[in-house]
Amino acid sequence: MSAALALTATPAPRRVYLDLSNLRGHVTGIERVALDLFSAANLAPHEVHSVRSGGVPGMMLAQHLGLPARALADRSALFVFPGFPPSPLSIAFGTRCVTYVHDTFLLTRPEDLSWKSRLYMAPSFAFAMRFGRRFLVNSRTTGLAVRDVCRRDALVALLRPGVRDVFGLADLARTAAYDPARPLRILAIGTIEPRKDYPAALAIVAALNAAGIRTELHVVGRVGWGRHAFLDAPPAFLTLHGYVDDAGLRRLAESCHLLLSTSKAEGLGLPLLEVQHGGLPVVAPEGAVFSEVLGDSALFVAPDDPEGAAARIAAWARTRLPEAARASLANVARWNGLAAADAARFRGFLDRGTAAYADAPDGVVPAS
Repeated sequence: MSAALALTATPAPRRVYLDLSNLRGHVTGIERVALDLFSAANLAPHEVHSVRSGGVPGMMLAQHLGLPARALADRSALFVFPGFPPSPLSIAFGTRCVTYVHDTFLLTRPEDLSWKSRLYMAPSFAFAMRFGRRFLVNSRTTGLAVRDVCRRDALVALLRPGVRDVFGLADLARTAAYDPARPLRILAIGTIEPRKDYPAALAIVAALNAAGIRTELHVVGRVGWGRHAFLDAPPAFLTLHGYVDDAGLRRLAESCHLLLSTSKAEGLGLPLLEVQHGGLPVVAPEGAVFSEVLGDSALFVAPDDPEGAAARIAAWARTRLPEAARASLANVARWNGLAAADAARFRGFLDRGTAAYADAPDGVVPAS
């Protein structure tokens, strides 16, 4: 083959092993991200081999022995860990081990971890941060957090997930208009666990009601780990819907005026973007990741100041909901444009390695 032909030849497809051994039963938002980002269709013509398990023992065996064994046997393959962190033996395979990082709270917020996460996930994550060579991150904010703890010569590349209209909200006629004669209906989405800080959401809604604005809070999400006193005696304004299917969430979104998040920490906050397909206005905490993801489309409040947050939400609901609905639609389109560019860079990485990021400074988080 001539030198000219060699330079233009199509790279041979790579085998990509995807660790999905933690997936069983209901798929969470984070798991949906993994399935979408690293699907065979998105990575074609590269060969995607999903590694699954039938239970917790099988998962542990696959993560700590099965995947390293495959890496020894298939020395040209790439191994991607989009959910649980890789085991120390997988990290030993250097640049062939790629960790997708959704957030760094396994290191930064131990008080918000279940005992299972503290014992099993956190040590592996800490080891990966210290010795890993290749990281993909879901936001620039997450990337900066990874940069603070990873080795200086590691690649930290953006792979923001595209946000599909998973709840079928795009054809909603409009966001419910606020009528002061009727209750203000607020939606919150997410597992009930400490990091989501639902007590702050309850305090804000209580402050709205105390100010004379009838307000309802509708929470969609299973009860997770931790002790939640409000579940023992829920306030009258709270409706706990538990898990609902996509059609059920669509009905709720259509009847609510806005979505409220009071989460203490997120790497991305996927539901905040997903509901924007329906033009649902979003109220989120002040913070770098929320500003990055939502841009100027949201109202930002301080969850630890419920009276102040309630006053801002009340004024916003009275005057800005139509404008906020249009901003939500524009923002999810903006985000998906960024995600498409990241996906193209990652496919280039599969073809050409780190050279794909050499001329794409917006696609990486550099070492300081």
